[in-house]
Amino acid sequence: MMSMVRRLWAFVLGALALLVGGAAYAAQPEPWGINFQQSATNIMAQIAWFDWYTLIIITVITLFVLALLLYVMLRFNQKANKEPSKTSHNTMLEVVWTVVPVLILVAIAFPSFRLLYNETTIPTPELTVKATGGQWYWNYEFMDEPLAAIRMTSSMLTDEQRAQRMQEYNLTDAEVPRLLATNNALAVPVGKVVHMLVTSLDVNHAVAMPAFGIKSDAIQGRNNEVWFRAESEGVFYGQCSELCGRLHAFMPIEIHVLSEEKFSEWTEIAKTNMRDASAQLVAWQAEGREDAVAALDAQ
Repeated sequence: MMSMVRRLWAFVLGALALLVGGAAYAAQPEPWGINFQQSATNIMAQIAWFDWYTLIIITVITLFVLALLLYVMLRFNQKANKEPSKTSHNTMLEVVWTVVPVLILVAIAFPSFRLLYNETTIPTPELTVKATGGQWYWNYEFMDEPLAAIRMTSSMLTDEQRAQRMQEYNLTDAEVPRLLATNNALAVPVGKVVHMLVTSLDVNHAVAMPAFGIKSDAIQGRNNEVWFRAESEGVFYGQCSELCGRLHAFMPIEIHVLSEEKFSEWTEIAKTNMRDASAQLVAWQAEGREDAVAALDAQ
C-alpha cells in the first residue's frame, strides 16, 4: 500500500514539474496526441505556424466546396429544373476557377519557401556535433576544440536499467520514458547554434527531433547537415526515423539542453569520464524537478 502511495506521489510531482516547465521540461510523444510537440526552436515554431496556416486554408476550401455541392444539388436538381440548362461556356467562371487556385497556391508557396530557406540556411555555428548511426545506437562526437575529446555511444536503456535509474534518482515514468531514455545523452548549451553532421556506419538511419523541427537522413559515406538552436532548457527526445532493421524502433535520441554554466561543467567531466558526465545529467534532471515543485509550492 505504501509503495503504491509513493508511486502516486512521484507521478503527481512529475506531472507538476512538467506543467511548471523550466529545466524539468521534457518533450516526448504523448498517448493519443495529435498535435506537434511543444516547439523548442524558432524553426519548429515556424513549422507549427505553417501547419495551422495551411490547415485553415484547406478547411475553408473544403467547406466552400461542400456548400457549393449542396447548393447545386438543391437548386439545380431535376425536380427544381424540369428543363436542363443549355449553357456550355462562361468566360468569367473559367477565369475565376483558374485564377483563384493559382492565388491560393501562391499564398501557400511563399511561406513554404521562407520556411525552407530558414531550415537549410545554417547560421554561423557555435558548436558542431557529428551524429553517426549504427545498428542500433548513435555515436556522438564534438568536432570543435577544446571539446573534440568528447565522444560517446548512446543506446536505449533496458527495462532493468530504466527501473534502476528511476529508483536511484527518484524519477517518474515520464522523466525516464520507456523506449526513449538512453544511457548516454547528448548535451548542448541553450541559445547556441548547433551544427550537426549526420552519417551512418552501416544501413540508412535518420535523426529526427520533433521539438527541434529537424530531420536528416544518415547515409554511409555521406555527411548531411542540419542545425538547431534550442531556446529553452530541458530534456528532449527523438528517434531514428528510417527503417534500419530489426531494432529500428529501439534507437532513440536524447538531448539535454543546459545553461552555459552547466554545459561547461558537463564538458569538463565528459572529457575524462563519460559515465560520470551522464550521471550528472540525470542528477540535474532530478534537481530540476525538485526546483520546479518548490517554485510551485512558493506560488
